[in-house]
Amino acid sequence: MTSELPEVKITDTVIGTGQTASKGALVFCHYEGFLEDGTKFDSSYDHGRPFEFVVGSKKVIAGWSLGFLGMKEGGKRTIYVPAHLAYGERQIGKFIKPHSNLIFHVELIEARPRE
Repeated sequence: MTSELPEVKITDTVIGTGQTASKGALVFCHYEGFLEDGTKFDSSYDHGRPFEFVVGSKKVIAGWSLGFLGMKEGGKRTIYVPAHLAYGERQIGKFIKPHSNLIFHVELIEARPRE
């Protein structure tokens, strides 16, 4: 299944069956981040632990929150994030240049909806 939200492109590779990631939910996930040329710039697997964040919080790029909405635990998807929903005009580290579109392969491990 492929769907689009304001220019974020989502391709589900595995449909999960658990709890759904919704706005305000604390989620735990694994990810690998790539530039369009295939250069890997980050990976939670390389850090040895899942990444956690609150969907809709300002602690992650906007494209991430949009890309996780509606995803179910156990699911895997590819999220294409255009530059303006990623880091825009900013350079991040040595790999992410200004105006870079980003591609993430993500796996949702756990979603804890807000009570």
